[in-house]
Amino acid sequence: MSGIYIHIPFCKQACHYCDFHFSTSMKKKDEMVLAIAKELQIRKNEFANEAVETIYFGGGTPSVLQLAALDFLIAVIYKNYTVAENPEITLEANPDDLSEEKIIALSKSPINRLSIGIQSFFEDDLVMMNRAHNSAEARKCLKEATKYFDNISLDLIYGIPKMSNEKWLQNIETALSFGIPHISSYALTVEPKTALNKLIQTGKIAKPNDDVAQEQFQILVETLEAKGFIHYELSNFGKENYFSKNNSAYWLGKKYLGIGPSAHSYDGVSRSWNISNNALYLKSLDENKLPSETEILSKTDRYNEYIMTGLRTIWGVSLERIATEFGNEYSIYLQKQAQKFLDDELLEIVTSSDSTFGWNPIEKILKPTKKGKFLTDGIASDLFCLNLE
Repeated sequence: MSGIYIHIPFCKQACHYCDFHFSTSMKKKDEMVLAIAKELQIRKNEFANEAVETIYFGGGTPSVLQLAALDFLIAVIYKNYTVAENPEITLEANPDDLSEEKIIALSKSPINRLSIGIQSFFEDDLVMMNRAHNSAEARKCLKEATKYFDNISLDLIYGIPKMSNEKWLQNIETALSFGIPHISSYALTVEPKTALNKLIQTGKIAKPNDDVAQEQFQILVETLEAKGFIHYELSNFGKENYFSKNNSAYWLGKKYLGIGPSAHSYDGVSRSWNISNNALYLKSLDENKLPSETEILSKTDRYNEYIMTGLRTIWGVSLERIATEFGNEYSIYLQKQAQKFLDDELLEIVTSSDSTFGWNPIEKILKPTKKGKFLTDGIASDLFCLNLE
């Protein structure tokens, strides 16, 4: 499996918490679409022996593009790449862009999955985060989208200052009332160069409380699992057959091609990333140059990445894979570092019988316990190694 990620670097306005690459100026939107198409053409040989199974429009806010532009980019992919039958094609969208007319038009396009940035159904939360939509638009777009799309994901944020556990539960229950089969949910984090950080430093907004975030994470897990959702990745919950194929491929170490400003690519041995500057990206593509840098990943880099992504997922970290792919030295190191978390019941070793992803029929898997899930990223960093090569 391989996938193509397309970064659309435009937003109507800047959310206070966001540190992704985007521009609020739409002046170069048409030029950007043509440049992205050119990058897709230039890089087609990188996937010469791959079948593209997922196409993902992320951002930024891809839903600011007209449907004609999205159809054009999809057509460029089909012309230059081998695309699998019935690929998952996802569009990230904001509620204010999803009028009934646009939803109907999207449903007739090759796009078959929507990822909608709701974040909260409460007006005060949306204002605090500087979201472009309001609560009424959030509800209206879901009411319409569920008429025409079966495969829908929505985003929710917890740990918002002044959000009580009761209010958070209402957010979850409102999402569930629309019959959505996939929910991605993240703790509000404060990134250094964001407006949120400045607002906290000046005392205009309270700093998010880690204990509250952990409580709300547990409420999220318990509520969704009780409704038949599978907690298949730290921040992602899906009904059976509704996991994100694009994101699952990333967490399982599959190849992907990142197109557009700031987009990252991975081919199993190296990682590359495009420049995070719209003007320079456009200039480079106009000169038929790729505005990217490449890093060859060492064995230690690949080990650390596998630990980080593996622990976040339901599939965990295969102890057999560590020994086979990285060697006994890494295997011994991992088991030594993991012991304290095993003793504290934050990690556990289970026997897996899932051969879906090429595992042996019976395999020992290291994964977080229910108590350790919220602490996964911190645990993973303690299992990293600096260099064993």
